[in-house]
Amino acid sequence: MQLARVFKLGLSQSDHMENIYGYLMKYTNLVTGWQYRFFVLNNEAGLLEYFVNEQSRNQKPRGTLQLAGAVISPSDEDSHTFTVNAASGEQYKLRATDAKERQHWVSRLQICTQHHTEAIGKNNPPLKSRSFSLASQGSGNSPGVQRRPSQNPVSFFNVGHHKLPAGKRVPILQPDHLVDVREMMSQAEGQQRDLIRNIECLPASGHLTSLDPDLLMLKATSMATMNCLNDCFHILQLQHASQQKGSLPAGTTISWLEPKISLSNHFKNGAAQNFSSESNKPASVIEEQSMPEPCHLTREPEEINPDEELEDTCVNKEDDLGAVEEQRSVILHLLSQLKLGMDLTRVVLPTFILEKRSLLEMYADFMSHPDLFIAITNGATPEERMIRFVEYYLTSFHEGRKGAIAKKPYNPIIGETFHCSWRMAKGEVASDSDSNSSSHSLSEQATLSQEPEGQVEPDYYTVRFVAEQVSHHPPVSGFYAECVEKKMCVNAHVWTKSKFLGMSIGVTMVGEGLLSLLEYGEEYTFSLPCAYARSILTVPWVELGGKVNVNCAKTGYSASITFHTKPFYGGKLHRVTGEVKQNATNTVVCRVQGEWNSVLEFTYSNGETKYVDLTKLSVTRKRVRPLEKQGPFESRRLWQHVTESLKDGNIDKATEHKRALEERQRNEERLRAETEAPWSTKYFVKEGDGWVYYNPLWKTAPTLQTQQMDTN
Repeated sequence: MQLARVFKLGLSQSDHMENIYGYLMKYTNLVTGWQYRFFVLNNEAGLLEYFVNEQSRNQKPRGTLQLAGAVISPSDEDSHTFTVNAASGEQYKLRATDAKERQHWVSRLQICTQHHTEAIGKNNPPLKSRSFSLASQGSGNSPGVQRRPSQNPVSFFNVGHHKLPAGKRVPILQPDHLVDVREMMSQAEGQQRDLIRNIECLPASGHLTSLDPDLLMLKATSMATMNCLNDCFHILQLQHASQQKGSLPAGTTISWLEPKISLSNHFKNGAAQNFSSESNKPASVIEEQSMPEPCHLTREPEEINPDEELEDTCVNKEDDLGAVEEQRSVILHLLSQLKLGMDLTRVVLPTFILEKRSLLEMYADFMSHPDLFIAITNGATPEERMIRFVEYYLTSFHEGRKGAIAKKPYNPIIGETFHCSWRMAKGEVASDSDSNSSSHSLSEQATLSQEPEGQVEPDYYTVRFVAEQVSHHPPVSGFYAECVEKKMCVNAHVWTKSKFLGMSIGVTMVGEGLLSLLEYGEEYTFSLPCAYARSILTVPWVELGGKVNVNCAKTGYSASITFHTKPFYGGKLHRVTGEVKQNATNTVVCRVQGEWNSVLEFTYSNGETKYVDLTKLSVTRKRVRPLEKQGPFESRRLWQHVTESLKDGNIDKATEHKRALEERQRNEERLRAETEAPWSTKYFVKEGDGWVYYNPLWKTAPTLQTQQMDTN
């Protein structure tokens, strides 16, 4: 059924405050999804109302949002979606039919919101100060502790409002008073820490506990308030700096007088950590904060000498989270700040859920079966090469994701890099078919003939890998791997988008990979599945989900792979199915089924069946440079103190080191914004919507590729 869209449009400037109405799609929930609803913007009342349809407009609205204090935000998902976030915390996620209609609604909503927000500000001056103190807890029999079920926990807190004498005006804040403001904020931060400590000291059972949902919400609200105050104070600092710009030396930047409050400060119950004192910081934390900024380091690509790399002896065994009873209050505290569908990119997650590796190293671990990767080029036919690529692709997730461990790697710092390589004995790589052996041996002889006289060709293949965090917001990683001897390389960029889905967290891997087989002039494009952290309040676990495609335009072969999420009732975990087909004839040449972290079954068109047990598949250790030879922004050296603290089980210390790195990144981001200095990447170059390695194999060996394409 087609729904007509109706708008009441004006032509004059004053008409911007007239009511508008029409159909929009509204996101309801995960089950129902998007539904058409009839919306009315009541400018006079400052309300956004919606009805089931236009005919029910004279009835009571199905929903109403107060626009005063609301935030209207166009979404970065597409050009049609936008959100209306009310001051009450309620959110409408809406979708127009096109970009022009979205802009119309967004602009009118923003005008109405600004008008009513300013009106409230004029009629209701803000309170000058507010103080909270936790009432005496008393004993377990104290009347104060024996709360009635209907009693609001706010009654346990004394709230005092201090008003200025009538007729007395608030003096304009002078720059010299910033120190006084900082002092008052420090006192407020201390009171806020006391409040949280008193809540967490409450008993774990009884009428009023430390896990009371209202008290958890109070903890989250007080923390958010202090973060907001710190943001406002930073704005005052920047304003003062701009006024004094003429007297400041070149290159001067305004920094926080004291670090902002971070969620990680309070992730451990009863801990009132204060990082403002330099004397209390470990030397390693001070070192992390004083490291040279990436923008001041050389951004020229660095050629890594493979002879400096040693076989990795680091074994960071990851234990699953298991039951999270001990961290339940931490998780509840975090959940109290989240809304369904909320983007988690800027949310600080608790340290105890971290793996002991960076996301960039996780991408490298997807290459832990280099023999299967190299063997792709040994396929005798385009069909066999596509099947071999699918086999390698499906076997990469078990080691890359460390099974189904419910932990997440470190979020890379912008400018962070990771280098490694693998050496694979030539005899351990699956050889090509007999029909292709003669042509392939000729290719190898041609390669040998180009070797300088007296140089002995090594008896192993080398796969080189480099990854770089090329963007912070949005978080985008680029990675590249190549095997020069086999004339093959893979380039990919991934944008990780995480969202809160209720009792789970979903991570979408936005981006694309490209495998190039230069010997055959073939290019294979592929994508990555989504990841989901399930049961985050009980025993967390991870599963993959979604449909991915692999395509080779030259050969006309493609693969469709589906990672199945577990149904609500019954069904197997981690199930994956797929098929490889010839597009021209629509003929399926191979079918795949099984579990991506257990056993995979490949059934070929000739009736043969092959089983791959991923738990028994040999893993080739990567080769990395020792820490002392790594640059300051290489992953392992950058995160070494966090990793060491996690190995020792010292979550507080790991949190402190992690926070120091994140705080430094924020300071560098502010510096670039103030100086309008663009970020310069080191190994990857932006091309269109993607990122490409600066010196890929297809550029260094274009002649060979052209010759092969001509012969094919």
